[in-house]
Amino acid sequence: MKTRGIADLCIAFFLIAALFMIPLNRLEAQAEEVTVGGTVMSGTTSELLLLSTKEGKMEIKIDSGTDTSGCKVLLPDKKINVTVSHGSDGYLHAVKITSGAQKTQANVDSSSTATVSGKLSDKTQEDILYINTAQGEMQIKLDPTTNLNGCVVLVVGNNYTISCARGSDAYMHAVSISDGLSSSVAGGASSGLTPAPKSVVTAATTAVSGTVSEKTRENLLYLSTKEGEMQIVIDENTDSRSGMILTDGRTVTVYVYHGKDAYMHAATIVASRESVQAAGVDTTSLSTVKGTVGGKSNENKLYLDTQQGQMELKLDNVRSVSGCKVLISGRSVTVTCARGSDAYMHAIDITG
Repeated sequence: MKTRGIADLCIAFFLIAALFMIPLNRLEAQAEEVTVGGTVMSGTTSELLLLSTKEGKMEIKIDSGTDTSGCKVLLPDKKINVTVSHGSDGYLHAVKITSGAQKTQANVDSSSTATVSGKLSDKTQEDILYINTAQGEMQIKLDPTTNLNGCVVLVVGNNYTISCARGSDAYMHAVSISDGLSSSVAGGASSGLTPAPKSVVTAATTAVSGTVSEKTRENLLYLSTKEGEMQIVIDENTDSRSGMILTDGRTVTVYVYHGKDAYMHAATIVASRESVQAAGVDTTSLSTVKGTVGGKSNENKLYLDTQQGQMELKLDNVRSVSGCKVLISGRSVTVTCARGSDAYMHAIDITG
């Protein structure tokens, strides 16, 4: 019995010695840091994360040193994992926040950047920021390499200033983001789009294809593509001769380039046109009609809603378009037309 007692004491001694030999910082790390999973709750701010877990609601402080490289945006109902530690103030503090796997990043030309300011919309997704600016809503892609400049995480409803550049996928990408509005916007910048320079477009362009959204305006094309909805400025330099009709659902290809106002601009718009045998048109006898562009209009025919009813005007003999770059549904126009040998009326001159 005495021999066994001595053996037990020896084992206890070696166990205690082994504990002292383990590095102190490892013990502290195991005791202090715990990873929890849950969904982001409404009311979350850039300083305090409200997390809904199976065990209930957690309030976790976000510090300047929190590692958010794996989750830059805290959207309501978004599932995340948070590594937390206990702070001396009694709160849990976020050491690291992560979410789903990052998507493949496009090549971004950061040598030419533009700055935009606005409020982060609740339409924002994991990798696409929706920013409400004085010029309208912008979509800017968020990359793993985006520098948050000390704002740690992005929260819906907050104002941010974003330096962005064009990517190889034709989107604007956030290069860096900082809290608040830039001085030019905070001081009351003009609403309206920045006019493009009065010169021929010489910038490198990228072709994007998609369908025209009903939200399209005369100076801003909303284009639905496989990657999402793009907003493309139409300005005085846009060549729309081969894609003038921008009614809802029309399929077009747009050659875009990066403008100085942080928007993508349309250099050329191209739409498919039916190949038909040209009809003879008697331009010695012209008529003038007024009306609005109908939603069925396409590159082949202009459906014009007039007081007398809807007219079908073929667009194969248009010689001039003035006062407008494109025609959208509901646009008021005056059309000079003539009858063709195919019994159709053909548009000759269109004035916006």
